[in-house]
Amino acid sequence: MANDAKKIRFAPNGSLYIAPAPTGGAGTTLPIAVGDGLTAPVGYKGLGYVDAGGVTLTPSIETQPVEAWQSAVPILYNVTKASFSVKATLQETNEITTELFWGAEWVPVMAGAVATGEYRLNLSSTPTLKEMSLVVDWNQGAIRYRCVIPRAMISDRGAIQLTRTENGKYELTIEALDFNGNLGYVLTNDDILSEGVATLPG
Repeated sequence: MANDAKKIRFAPNGSLYIAPAPTGGAGTTLPIAVGDGLTAPVGYKGLGYVDAGGVTLTPSIETQPVEAWQSAVPILYNVTKASFSVKATLQETNEITTELFWGAEWVPVMAGAVATGEYRLNLSSTPTLKEMSLVVDWNQGAIRYRCVIPRAMISDRGAIQLTRTENGKYELTIEALDFNGNLGYVLTNDDILSEGVATLPG
């Protein structure tokens, strides 16, 4: 296939969405279409602005070589671990982003039976890891992509830097969990398959 500069892709626009992870075949309905690039999937909520670094998607496979007496090099590799992570730094301070970052839910502060208008977030010494479903959308004009992770958990959080000249940011790393033998899937309306796909020997 000849070189084609029109096949070079950027991601100038995109969004992150979360919803409760589906359980037992119930709950959140996973999106099966690439979407319009503007609207959240049904049942999902947007996480707002992400910093200029964008979103980092990292599929990873760890392997172990299988060696044999008759060969000085491995004769095959066996998969020992697979993972898929999403890293982003959220810029909006709202209920969803702060609860994700702190790993707890806001509750109203009460004076007897009367709400004071203030809220409290209790940081547990033994926090509970909550599952979520994550969707990452990105597009270049009319060319759209959507990555769907049915089950995921936050595995790491960055530090909040409180300064006079820069807004607060919430750095999160989210790891995919197994969902019926899959980590997730990617949808697109791109024409990358229009010229056929080379098949690797199996």
